[in-house]
Amino acid sequence: MSNKQLHEIPYSVLDLSPVIVGETPADSLKKTLDLAQHAEKWGYNRYWLAEHHSMPGIASSATSVVIGHVAGGTERIRVGSGGIMLPNHAPLVIAEQFGTLESLYPGRIDLGLGRAPGTDQVTAHALRSENMSNGEDFPEQVDELRAYLKADGGGNRVRAIPGEGLDIPIWLLGSSGFSARLSAQLGLPFSFASHFSPDNTLPALDVYRRNFKPSEVLDKPYAMVGVNVIAADTEEKAAYLATSMQQQFLNLVRGIPSKLKPPVQSMEGIWSPYEKASIDQQLRTTMIGTPETVKAKLQEFLDETKADEMIINAQIFDHQDRLRSYEIVSEVFSK
Repeated sequence: MSNKQLHEIPYSVLDLSPVIVGETPADSLKKTLDLAQHAEKWGYNRYWLAEHHSMPGIASSATSVVIGHVAGGTERIRVGSGGIMLPNHAPLVIAEQFGTLESLYPGRIDLGLGRAPGTDQVTAHALRSENMSNGEDFPEQVDELRAYLKADGGGNRVRAIPGEGLDIPIWLLGSSGFSARLSAQLGLPFSFASHFSPDNTLPALDVYRRNFKPSEVLDKPYAMVGVNVIAADTEEKAAYLATSMQQQFLNLVRGIPSKLKPPVQSMEGIWSPYEKASIDQQLRTTMIGTPETVKAKLQEFLDETKADEMIINAQIFDHQDRLRSYEIVSEVFSK
């Protein structure tokens, strides 16, 4: 099988709606819609938003609401969750929310599901109250959710209206082998979080492809991989812009999540050698550089993963620089 080229696969956006130092979530959500409108113009396939909680630097916690906002302000691009953390919710509520979204924006909504809490244990407890799911019943939750969306749901004692009978693509998201195996068993598309779990990427994709069972949804495996890309017109500028993301990961490692900080000339003196090594490892599938550099790195990653699609995350402080980075990526994929 010959290797695919970048221009042969779809490319998408993963947006965490970053809240930057000196701004509010309201500012972030305006920028999210602006980025989505640009992404649609630049040929991106889908625009996914992620559920995180109690994070000062992420504005997309009410993910379904933000998806509605983005879908309402765009025309063609698919909009979805990357992902909804299902253990935080009653499956019925998610079936109704996404049934509503699909009813409002037919043929454009994706439902990506994860089993991590997307937060710390204390916040998870606040979200889940008595229903303390630890993610181990994730397969049962997925089954329950899918049952609500079936066309013959009229026989159910509890029905998802809207939701029942709607064709909403369900994806499983993962950063380990668990969801890879489950999505293979169910014959669902799979999205792997290589942008923060690079070491598990190839093993998880292998598990997914080897165990895949064709379903009414898919006849063969379909794998999307997450990648961090910080692109700019010079290497120096790209390296400078990337320090915002490096500071963000550093604060996560230190247990003090923060707003996205302005870039700095150098990370030396900000992180210890141990912290640098740990973050470099976690950000191994991060492409930083000029269009030429980014293109070469993305093609190499495509050769390695044989991905069917890539979803791009860019934690960049300045909105214009962030737009430019996504514009460069679109040019890299379309040439």
